[in-house]
Amino acid sequence: MTEFAGYPSLDGRTVVVTGGASGIGAETVRAFADQNAKVGFIDRDATAARALVEELGANVTFAEADLTDIAALRDAIATMEGAQGPARVLVNNAAHDDRHDWRDVTPEYWDERLQTNLRHAFFAIQAVAPGMARAGGGSIVNMGSNSWHESVGNFPAYATAKAGIEGLTRTMARDLGPDNIRVNTVVPGWIMTERQKTLWLTPEGEARQKEAQCLPDMIDPVWVARMVLFLASDDSAMCTAGAYNVTAGSM
Repeated sequence: MTEFAGYPSLDGRTVVVTGGASGIGAETVRAFADQNAKVGFIDRDATAARALVEELGANVTFAEADLTDIAALRDAIATMEGAQGPARVLVNNAAHDDRHDWRDVTPEYWDERLQTNLRHAFFAIQAVAPGMARAGGGSIVNMGSNSWHESVGNFPAYATAKAGIEGLTRTMARDLGPDNIRVNTVVPGWIMTERQKTLWLTPEGEARQKEAQCLPDMIDPVWVARMVLFLASDDSAMCTAGAYNVTAGSM
């Protein structure tokens, strides 16, 4: 069994995670809860979210919101900060990698995909950064994807949004650095969430992925969560504007 590190700087720290009810987000919420952080997460799947809160206990709270509704996102963050204090960590995790043929994309669908996968990340930063600065600083972790690095097809709007995440990280690291706020991207490879295994994983796809990776095992969400913890903690105090790969060497 793997022995994981503990991060004393995360004990009692206030954390906000978007898209925290399932997949990488849920594993991230679990990881922060294990560090005794005060974790609030936002998701539109109330059933899965309540199950996670019940699993993890008193230090974890949930706010229901559709993150494409920026007013609802702002209200959810304000509610969490009112209950727990200013966020010292923000994890912009929420995304949805629906496949789409470039020939079928309409302007409306394009806009909806960028709202789902990129726009809310900026507005979450905008909402938490003033309180984070007043509290003395913090860490923002944006969830990217190596899909566009690998030139994966069949989701041009998603790939564009995830490329934009890295641009957002770089510019906000410069803007927020004077307030001691660090901004980084975690770049996952093909992570074996239940969604991926249900919708996309095939024996042939798994074989191709293992051949593309340097390491032989498919990647569990726990390994992404561990990288997020490091970047959220004071151990990474001089890390900002970076992109940190959890890809098993597949790029």
